[in-house]
Amino acid sequence: MQPRDPQQTPEEGEIAVIGAGVTGLSIALRLAREGHEVTLIAPTDQAGEGASHGNAGVIADYAVLPLGQPGLLRDLPRLLLSSTSPLSIRAAAIATLAPWLLRFLRQSLPRPAQRNAQALASLMNRAGSGWQDLAAEIDGTELLRANGALLLYESERESIAAEGGRAWQRALGVQLEQLGGAEVAQMEPALAAAVSAGKVAGAAYFPDGRSVTDPTAMMRKLANATAMAGVRRIDTHVTGLRPGGRGGASLTGPGLSLTARHVVIAAGAWSAPLAQAAGARVPLETERGYHLEFDAAASRFSRPVSPERRGFYFCPMAGRLRVAGTVELGGLNAPAAPRRLRALERHARHFLPDLPPPCRQWLGFRPSLPDSLPVIGPVPGARGVWLAFGHGHLGLTLAPVTAEVIADGVAGRQAALDPAPFRPGRF
Repeated sequence: MQPRDPQQTPEEGEIAVIGAGVTGLSIALRLAREGHEVTLIAPTDQAGEGASHGNAGVIADYAVLPLGQPGLLRDLPRLLLSSTSPLSIRAAAIATLAPWLLRFLRQSLPRPAQRNAQALASLMNRAGSGWQDLAAEIDGTELLRANGALLLYESERESIAAEGGRAWQRALGVQLEQLGGAEVAQMEPALAAAVSAGKVAGAAYFPDGRSVTDPTAMMRKLANATAMAGVRRIDTHVTGLRPGGRGGASLTGPGLSLTARHVVIAAGAWSAPLAQAAGARVPLETERGYHLEFDAAASRFSRPVSPERRGFYFCPMAGRLRVAGTVELGGLNAPAAPRRLRALERHARHFLPDLPPPCRQWLGFRPSLPDSLPVIGPVPGARGVWLAFGHGHLGLTLAPVTAEVIADGVAGRQAALDPAPFRPGRF
């Protein structure tokens, strides 16, 4: 739909959702299915380059541990100094990132990390079933694979060191099995040579894990379902947001003038200025995620496989193998770092040395908060304005449950889970 003429009288609506990634679309669909009149506002992503398209495709409901935890504090100097580390910080961004990093370090202490893990687990406990229901609703079940995921250990020492994390996951309700190298090779024959060469000693297997075989195709189905549910889409950027005195907000942008009784900000890594305009100061930073794709290599694996120490996933997808992951902190404006892409390829070839040259490369932006928890809920002092962003690398996983929490809030229903840990006013 074309933007309105800015000279026209401002129009009014019931609910405006800002952002058309997997979170924004899921929220818009849920609200429309409940009988609300919904307008979705976002520029068209013609190339499918957003994070909802370029992710690892993993419904990682087992990923209940926050990025910040005590073990990371111990390993942080090594991680930041290594050229092949799964975590890096762009040198030019260090000064800007300093306040966020200090918050992150505080959240990595034992007590905050434990609290954050419990909150994350409360979301994750509903993520798998949420995706199963959503995929069925949008005719996307054939794109959803339910045969688990593997987290590889490259040595027995590494596996022993990870036992504390596995115990933590089990205590939070995660089902997992510990496998030896021979069992890994039997489950994923493409790793047999790596097992024989001593590159893989074992794995944690998460039998309940799900994955999406084509994130872009799933996004198209989700977008089509929102249109069929009556969601109106306006293809433009929201550049101005002014909370209304009696609730909701007025939104402006190129060709846009809309007042809505409820506004949901779900614009991912671009959400912070809009949240600030609504009166919420959220310490949002950007995880710059990378992937490489190798055509015709998808059949090498039957499920997502992640070498834990290296921080990436082998992601078998329709007609291709996607190698996705690592975390680079450094904002929205810098171009892709060639060294990060080279490191990702080296990591992949460590396990599969006969991979062909990569066919495509990608850089996307994940919205990240220092406690590894998203903000989901109403803005204090701005009635009718809701936040739904900050999911980090778990945006795909948590989209349906985020939509559930927002829909409960808009309807004034008691939420099925405690929304307090995710409240926008916690910072």
